Amino acid sequence: MKKRFLSFSHYLFFSVIAIYCVFVASFLYYQYHREKEHKVELLNSTLTMFNAFLYEHLSDPAFDVDECVRFYGERRHLHNLRVTIINREGKVLYDNDIEANKVKENHLGREEIRMALMKGNGYSIKRESDTLGRMFFYSANYFPDRRLFVRSALPYDTDLIAMLNADKGYLWFSFLLSAILFLVFYNLTARLGAMITQLRIFASRADQDETMDIGDLKELGNTDLGQISRHIVDIYTRLRKTKDDLFREREKLITHLQISNEGLAIFNAGRDVVLANGLFMQYINLISDRNIGAVDEAFQVKELQPLVDFIRMSRENFTQGDLRQKLLVVDKNGYVFNLSVALFVDNSFEISISDITKQEEQARMKQQITQNIAHELKTPVSSIQGYLETILNNPDLSPDVLRKFLERCFAQSNRLTHLLQDISTLTRMTEAGHMIEVSSVDLSPMIRNIVNELALKLEERKMTVDVNVPEKLVIQGNSSLLYSIFRNLMDNAIAYAGVGAHVNIICYSEDEESYYFSFSDNGVGVAPEHLGRLFERFYRVDKGRSRKLGGTGLGLAIVKNAVLFHGGNINARPTGTAHGLEFLFTLKKKRTIEA
Repeated sequence: MKKRFLSFSHYLFFSVIAIYCVFVASFLYYQYHREKEHKVELLNSTLTMFNAFLYEHLSDPAFDVDECVRFYGERRHLHNLRVTIINREGKVLYDNDIEANKVKENHLGREEIRMALMKGNGYSIKRESDTLGRMFFYSANYFPDRRLFVRSALPYDTDLIAMLNADKGYLWFSFLLSAILFLVFYNLTARLGAMITQLRIFASRADQDETMDIGDLKELGNTDLGQISRHIVDIYTRLRKTKDDLFREREKLITHLQISNEGLAIFNAGRDVVLANGLFMQYINLISDRNIGAVDEAFQVKELQPLVDFIRMSRENFTQGDLRQKLLVVDKNGYVFNLSVALFVDNSFEISISDITKQEEQARMKQQITQNIAHELKTPVSSIQGYLETILNNPDLSPDVLRKFLERCFAQSNRLTHLLQDISTLTRMTEAGHMIEVSSVDLSPMIRNIVNELALKLEERKMTVDVNVPEKLVIQGNSSLLYSIFRNLMDNAIAYAGVGAHVNIICYSEDEESYYFSFSDNGVGVAPEHLGRLFERFYRVDKGRSRKLGGTGLGLAIVKNAVLFHGGNINARPTGTAHGLEFLFTLKKKRTIEA
């Protein structure tokens, strides 16, 4: 069972009240006895004055002691006043209550007589008379000139007790004032306790991260505690907001880690995992020759040892301003990974792994494309240069030969122009696709116009074309690229299908999203081993024949990229006949422009 402790307000109240009560009781006790002593001294002074007055008149023969005692007692309200005259030897010479010759005791031993002999005056508050057997208040004076003691006494009865007792009115006033102070202080401590209780509940809920209404704490008044409470609430509110912001940022970081294209892992100074995403483990397993079950086992992979050594050395030799980052490229199991480690000021660190296999392939592809472009450009340029050089070195050429050379230069320049145009088209699609304009395009008249444009070439090759598409074939796309699809397919068929071939352009199906096309011919066709590479840039089935016909080697690559730009795909296959080639492709009706 838990012990029940006093609340702070009750503890404060009872502690202060206890101290106050001790102080008041001590003060009242002191004041009570002080007042009582004052009354005793006042009574003693009154009796002393009477003793002196009585002694001054003893030498007067006409002086009546009994009458003087009676008169003085009535005047001073000193009832039953007793007077005794004693000589230096302690013998009673006079006593107004009994005959002096009947008193046999020596009075020098009396307390008041001893004090009077030493100080000139003495008193005894409550002493029993040996002669009368009653209690008296005695006051005695010694007069050395006549060696006499004059002693007066009052019976210690109810009246005298009441006279000597302290006035109790101030006691009741003190009790009343104390009660009022108790009530006021209890109210103050109760309010203080309520404030402290609210603060305690607030602190407890804040510690347990519970939601709470902090309005009451802001209504604690303008006291010091109220101001402190408001400051605490403001600090808590800011801390809670900061915590919420940090939590949101942490959630963002975790979300970023999970959806990132990089494998990321964050470790503390002791190499314990703080955060890690799934790609990190996936990439580590691709790099390692064994399956890694836990993130911290990555430090045992030999390919990561340069990073591990860097972390250790950086911690040992770190100075302010050092760049604590290291990059590492790992080529393993057909993949190329870019690894980096970044160390933070608290010795925690982050390891990131990026799969750059595609980038490396693209880099190699770009290098290959650059080489191909240089090679393709070299042929027409060399031809033009050769013909021009021949013309310049042979000024006596006949007009027919000169015209022939110039025509060949013009043909090679046209080939060079087409090559540059095709390269520009491909570059625009692959690197700046988001800048290509999109509008509504009707493919039906466009296809028929292309066929009409190529009518002379078709007639020269004795080729026929059959177009079977709907009258209305609207697509949201780029008109120039859509034109290049069908124009390049037609040019390819004219160049390679062979004399007398027949071409079919069919839109054989459609749905809510796409149109489905077939572009086929019954020409010479393509061997199966070449079908998968037809859409590669500068790939030629018969390189010598292709160059002879003036092709750039980019026509089908442009077709594929234009189809992909419009959300479709394209494949090549042999036709059902012994010869021929068919291109199957789709085009989406609407293309969403990416920002």
